[in-house]
Amino acid sequence: MPATRALPTEEAVDLVQLTRTLAAKELAPRVAEAEADGEFPRDVFRTLGRSGLLGLPFAEEHGGAGQPYEVYLQVLEEVAAVWSSVAVGISVHALSCFPLARFGTEEQRRAWLPEMLGGELLGAYCLSEPHAGSDPAAMRTRAVRDGDAYVLNGAKAWTTHGGYADFYTVMARTSDDRTHGISCFLVPAGTPGLSADPPERKMGLTGSATATMRLDDVRVPVERRIGEEGQGLKIALASLDCGRLGIAAVATGLAQGALDHAVRYARERETFGKPIIEHQGLAFVLADMGAAIESARATALSAARLKDLGLTFTREASIAKLVATDNAMKVTTDAVQVLGGYGYTRDFPVERYMREAKVMQIFEGTNQIQRMIISRALDRSEGGVLTALGKE
Repeated sequence: MPATRALPTEEAVDLVQLTRTLAAKELAPRVAEAEADGEFPRDVFRTLGRSGLLGLPFAEEHGGAGQPYEVYLQVLEEVAAVWSSVAVGISVHALSCFPLARFGTEEQRRAWLPEMLGGELLGAYCLSEPHAGSDPAAMRTRAVRDGDAYVLNGAKAWTTHGGYADFYTVMARTSDDRTHGISCFLVPAGTPGLSADPPERKMGLTGSATATMRLDDVRVPVERRIGEEGQGLKIALASLDCGRLGIAAVATGLAQGALDHAVRYARERETFGKPIIEHQGLAFVLADMGAAIESARATALSAARLKDLGLTFTREASIAKLVATDNAMKVTTDAVQVLGGYGYTRDFPVERYMREAKVMQIFEGTNQIQRMIISRALDRSEGGVLTALGKE
């Protein structure tokens, strides 16, 4: 675990400590077996939800905990250091709730958000398609108005919680306009015509269910459209800014867990009459791992503080996602190296951390896409905004 956390309130300190305790007692004893068996731990999300951890960054008036994003990210880290599949699930649940919380009407928020944030329900986010992963504007899933409802047809790939979620936030095309022809819908599980393919067989995060969702004449009432018709791409991109911060925190927590295991092993393993942590060559590897994690953490929290101030943070979210996930891949690879042959076996968790880190460079926008976003933002930039005490 990180030596020091800078948390803004005593409530935040208690919350992170609660998360650390829950992770140790409820998650740690189950993670190895569940990941080996590919078991989706639905009950774990109910436990975390009843503790308030599924609605942390949302307003208290709608059933959330009203916590700033910098606190929410540090809670995600604590979970990810023990069980990354669950931490990814928390992040995806927040991603699936964000469109309603940010773009829904007050009537919609009052009607649906408290139940979504209360802990019993689990959400999924349907944006990617088999032919349109990094280019959401190329989606083909259609939503055609039919009286007081829309009829949705298409397929959504790589849906985390696919087949297990209680509600699906779905982006679908309502016109042929590339950028203003997509709309957002909140679709309950069990809606006729909504189904899930068998889960994908993945390299890592095997405790997280990922499946293609099929929409065959799925009727969604007009009142379940979130935002205006044609506003969906804007909603999706704003959601991804938040989701990228979540994944940055998950990657940082995963890397921290790998480092913790590597340090413990290096203290206990001896060669040439002393613990291997005292050999400079290996000690420097551990030092670089620690520095990479701290830089990732600082980058993610810096972006989160911009969000908490109400400032634009798109570029910073992409930087955080890029830095944290690339660093996590390097740190977990080095953790395997520290353990040597044992690191390559499933007797130790670091090989699993390495497999889990890989996908974090891919989802929520590949790291190549993050570089495009960052470079385009640099091309447009003419100077930063100065703020004090949250005021521009």
